[in-house]
Amino acid sequence: MKDAKKPVKNATATGRAYEGFSDEERAAMKEHAEELKAATRRGPRAAKADGERDVLAKIAEMPETDRVMAERLHAIIRATAPVLSPKLWYGMPAYAKDGKVVCFFQSAQKFKSRYATLGFNDTANLDEGTMWPTAFALTRLTPADEARIAGLVERAVSCAHPAR
Repeated sequence: MKDAKKPVKNATATGRAYEGFSDEERAAMKEHAEELKAATRRGPRAAKADGERDVLAKIAEMPETDRVMAERLHAIIRATAPVLSPKLWYGMPAYAKDGKVVCFFQSAQKFKSRYATLGFNDTANLDEGTMWPTAFALTRLTPADEARIAGLVERAVSCAHPAR
């Protein structure tokens, strides 16, 4: 008779056991799989309108602090870069150009963090020298922060990558 299957625990370089993905990470991956299935069912024409609706619904579910920031970010991104299409990405509001996510908002609640995050993927044209930030911690948004975010988003969707 075989023993019941036990979770795999691999030792890491530090000698601590690797427990696998966290519950939050598994939930995000499950959400992403559901998003991909829904996008396939909808087809390309409905994706844009449904993406906007899905993002606004996800934002509405957030705790107040994150919701206020996410609503403001959504408005800034939509006004600054109308070429970006809202969509859900791993259960987070995201904004894509030609189907590729350029930037996203991760609520503090998503991974039980002390701050929310505005992140940019490698498709964002933010290259600056040999090192540049790709994510920003957010605790609240000031008018100066909003102006900086608008500038980053505008630059992120610009046509040319600087020389690497």
